[in-house]
Amino acid sequence: MADTPTGGPMSRSEKRHQSHLGRSYAVFIKHLSEVGKLEPGVVECAAVSVINALLHRIQPEEAKDLEAQLPRKLLEFLPKEEGQKPARTYGRTRDDFLRVVAEDLGKDASEVETLVRAVFLGLREHISEGEAQDVESNLPPDLQDLWRRTQ
Repeated sequence: MADTPTGGPMSRSEKRHQSHLGRSYAVFIKHLSEVGKLEPGVVECAAVSVINALLHRIQPEEAKDLEAQLPRKLLEFLPKEEGQKPARTYGRTRDDFLRVVAEDLGKDASEVETLVRAVFLGLREHISEGEAQDVESNLPPDLQDLWRRTQ
């Protein structure tokens, strides 16, 4: 055992854990692609952008609860805030939300509502019904409408 370098090979349980994380992420992305009829190259970017914008629009405690239900590998792609104010303004309206996602994806704001609804649908199907209701209740009315339209 002294020949095994530190930081060396992972144990079987670590390998299984990493494999599980990758599978849950792949399943989530594949599901988003199917329910939203999204192209594989767009689905991951859309998921990261929409979920990041959504996490900025709901109360911090609810954001933590929602994050806890997301695939850990997806969370790795989300920008970290490091305790400072976000560099971007997320606004309070549906148009602001769509604008942020459009900027992230390099698209016109009029093109992204379908993508946002697809990600919302995939997300709703991945989280518990109670958490979906909590997310909805923490959104402004115009975003609640967009969230409900995925039911």
